[in-house]
Amino acid sequence: MTDTFHLEFTVNGRLRVLDIAASHTLLDVLRDDIGLTGTKECCVVGECGACTVIVDGRSVNSCLMLAAEADGADVLTVEGLAPSGQLDALQQAFLDTGAAQCGFCIPGQLMSARALLQRTPHPTPEQINEALAGTLCRCAGYEQSRQAVLAAAEEVGS
Repeated sequence: MTDTFHLEFTVNGRLRVLDIAASHTLLDVLRDDIGLTGTKECCVVGECGACTVIVDGRSVNSCLMLAAEADGADVLTVEGLAPSGQLDALQQAFLDTGAAQCGFCIPGQLMSARALLQRTPHPTPEQINEALAGTLCRCAGYEQSRQAVLAAAEEVGS
């Protein structure tokens, strides 16, 4: 018999109440139980960053976090960046700079960048490099992503 856990947390502004297997990761719950597939499953060992989400204001690899650890937390996924269907400034900047290529790493990059901009509204290029370092990108590289974060910071700050 599987141990279960009663999980209550907020995802993208909506309270979620679920009974889950105690062994499920936050990634499992987001993708399989809630149906938010924008958070990507790739390496499942915390190396690639494609599963990055924001939990209580900090970026985390959801594949490494047990869902039970998110009990009572506020979780933001890539779907939560555009709740009304309109792209936010960061998403638009990623499109405008050509940072979005295959799209697999982009949700993780967006969430890492969003966490950075929440704590540092006007980041330096070095801070952007550090924030994006945890997400592997093989298509576009990182220059367009850095440019996108700088552009979004400028737009939001003006």
